[in-house]
Amino acid sequence: MILLISVFFGSMIYTVNARRVMHDEMPMPLGIGVSVVLSGSMEDALQVNDLIVVKSADAYAVDDVVVYQSGSDLIVHRIISIDGDSVVTKGDANNTADDPISLSSIKGLVVFRIPFLGLLVQLLQTTLAKILIILLAAFLLHRSWVSQKTADDAELDAIKAEIRRLKEEEEARLQADSSQTKP
Repeated sequence: MILLISVFFGSMIYTVNARRVMHDEMPMPLGIGVSVVLSGSMEDALQVNDLIVVKSADAYAVDDVVVYQSGSDLIVHRIISIDGDSVVTKGDANNTADDPISLSSIKGLVVFRIPFLGLLVQLLQTTLAKILIILLAAFLLHRSWVSQKTADDAELDAIKAEIRRLKEEEEARLQADSSQTKP
């Protein structure tokens, strides 16, 4: 549980720092990131509230669905042309192409999508959800501690009972020995 809490808070701190300090809206440790689709510009390929997994790549090709950062926004669109360092993208459901972007602004390729899981991710990012996760973790840690203490107390009581039994047996043996040696 402590490991889970540590990973949760570590990733939260990493993400906040990346966004606030580095102005990186989608940090990608190890070259992999996740994001939530917020608009219908890529329908039917991607739906609103899909969770997408994005992987950085060395090269991109026409028809790749990519995520790029424009200011503080992340945009998920399909590459329709590449000319040197200039890339033009377009949402599948959009009528017009986007303004050209540089290859360096592309975060990576969309490699996987999980339908509607993005809604859960968005809910977990709310302050209330974070507080509830902390409270649940504290409750589970307390419950685990109480359970372990109860088990330890029961084991200690069993050891004490065994010591009493052994003492009584020894006393009975000593009494039997002393009554046998008296004439």
